[in-house]
Amino acid sequence: MDPTPPARFPHRDPWESESLDLRLSRLAVSHARVAWIYERPDTSTFRYRVYNMVQGLAGDERIPLTGTWFSRDEIPFLLPRIPELSALVLVRVRYSTPVAALLSAARAHGVPVLFDCDDLVFDTRHVHLLMQTLAQDTRSDLAMDTWFAHISRLEAVARLCDGGITTNDHLAGQMRKVVPGPVQIVPNFLNKLQHDVSDILLEERVTKGWKRNHTTRIGYFSGTPSHANDFAIVAPALARLLKNDTGIRLRIVGFLDALGPLEAHRDRIEFFPLQDFVNLQTLIAGVDINIAPLQSNLFTNCKSELKYFEAAAVGTWTLASPTPVFEKAIDSPRSGRLVKAHEWDEALTEAVDLARRPSDYGEAAMANAETVRQKYGWDRFAAKIQTAVLR
Repeated sequence: MDPTPPARFPHRDPWESESLDLRLSRLAVSHARVAWIYERPDTSTFRYRVYNMVQGLAGDERIPLTGTWFSRDEIPFLLPRIPELSALVLVRVRYSTPVAALLSAARAHGVPVLFDCDDLVFDTRHVHLLMQTLAQDTRSDLAMDTWFAHISRLEAVARLCDGGITTNDHLAGQMRKVVPGPVQIVPNFLNKLQHDVSDILLEERVTKGWKRNHTTRIGYFSGTPSHANDFAIVAPALARLLKNDTGIRLRIVGFLDALGPLEAHRDRIEFFPLQDFVNLQTLIAGVDINIAPLQSNLFTNCKSELKYFEAAAVGTWTLASPTPVFEKAIDSPRSGRLVKAHEWDEALTEAVDLARRPSDYGEAAMANAETVRQKYGWDRFAAKIQTAVLR
C-alpha cells in the first residue's frame, strides 16, 4: 500500500455519539416508532440500511414517524419497550437466542417484524454461486461450512419475519421467495454528512475548471478482497490502456492483491487502504473515471447502484457493467456508460477522451450530480421509508 495521506475531513462515525440512552429516548417522542436492529455498527450495511434510514426519517418533519437503532448486544434493553413500537426491522441479523427472544416478544405484542437485506445472502440455494462470485474456495469443507452456516442463520430470521425491505426490484424478487408477506423497496441513498462533503468536493472541482495537470486518473474502489473476479473483467483492457497512454494513472482503494496483467504497470498505480465513508468521497473526487465491473449472474444482478451515485455526487464519471440496477441508474449517455465485457477497451478510451475535454466533462458531471441529489439525497426518502415500515 502507498502511504495514506492525512484525512482531508477529520472524521468520526456520527453514530458513535448516539448513546443507548439517547436512542431509547426516541421511543418517547411520537406515537409511531420503528426500531432498526443490526448486529454491530459498521461503515457498510449498517450505514446505508440503518443509520441512513433513521436519519432519512428525521429529515422530513411532515412524517409522524420516529426511528431509532440498536445493536444485537443491546436487545435486552429494547425488550421492555417492544409494546411501544409500531414496527421492528432486522437488518442482516443472524439467528441467535437474543434474536429469538426479540421475535417472540414482537409477536406477543402484535408488532410487525421486517427483514432488511441489501445482498442475496439469505437463501442457502445460492451459497455456491455466492462463493464462486466472491472468489471463495468452493473445494474447502471449512469454507462451505462457514458460508452455509452464515447464510442459513440469516435465512432463518428472514423466514420468521412478517415482510421484507430491500434495495431494488431484482433483489426484492429473490426475497419474496423466502420472506413471508410483502416486500417493499427503499433504495440506498446518501446521508447528510456524505451529501455535505460531496458538495464541497464538487465545488472545488468546478473552481479548478475540471483540470488535472495532464494526468487522467481511473479509480477502482473495491472495498473488500472479494472483488477479484470482478476486477479481472477489466484488468486486461486497463493494462493495454496504460501501455499505450503514458498520461494515465490508476487508483485502487481497498483490498486487491492480484493485479494480473497490470503488474507490469505497478509504478503507475496508487494504492489506498479502506477509507471511512467521508474520506472515500475525497478519493473518488480525485479521479476522472470510476469503474464498476461486475460479473453477470444472479448474485451481482442484485447489487445496489451505490458505486454510481457516490461517484456522481462528486462529479466523477462512471463506467459500469450492465446489471439491471446500473441500467436503471445510468439511463442516458449523459449519465455514464454501461460496458459489456468485450467493450472495456473502447469504453475506457472514450471516457479518457471525455475527461480531457474539461468543458464537456464538467457539463455532464454537473448534470449527473444534480440528478443524484434529486434521486439519492438524504432527505428524499422519508415517505418511502414510512410506507415500507408501516403496512
